[in-house]
Amino acid sequence: MSDKLTHLDHQGHAHMVDVSDKDVTKRTASAQAIVLMQPTTLKKVIEGGLPKGDVLATARIAGIQAAKKTSDLIPLCHPLMLTKVTVDINVISDCELEVLCTCSLSGKTGVEMEALTGASVAALTLYDMCKAVDKGIVIQNVSLLEKKGGKSGDWSKGNA
Repeated sequence: MSDKLTHLDHQGHAHMVDVSDKDVTKRTASAQAIVLMQPTTLKKVIEGGLPKGDVLATARIAGIQAAKKTSDLIPLCHPLMLTKVTVDINVISDCELEVLCTCSLSGKTGVEMEALTGASVAALTLYDMCKAVDKGIVIQNVSLLEKKGGKSGDWSKGNA
């Protein structure tokens, strides 16, 4: 792994990385966010008892939309033609949800930022959908889990 910051030019100015000479390869990345809430709130999420409607479906759709719009949100990201985005939301305890976002494409640059953005916005949407009954919700551990493909090869949080 390089210790050079690729988004800085030789003078230290921010710039968009030129990927025109890179090979097109299959690239995949997965990211997570953990959402902590009161057990009563999580029960309402699961049972569909919140006034804004289907919380989990709304959060999944928000995560997918966010992944597709990452370059509109993160200034130096390349606009990408994602071929697949999945957002899975899993109950991991009586007060925790895990949001997993996986993005894929065949392209010249990776999809780590898209996966991280998708997981983050899905988690924020969970907060928005639940805040009427639980303003103390915490979003934590937003992190890249793994990436595959590209010049730098595969990487996994478990092997870092």
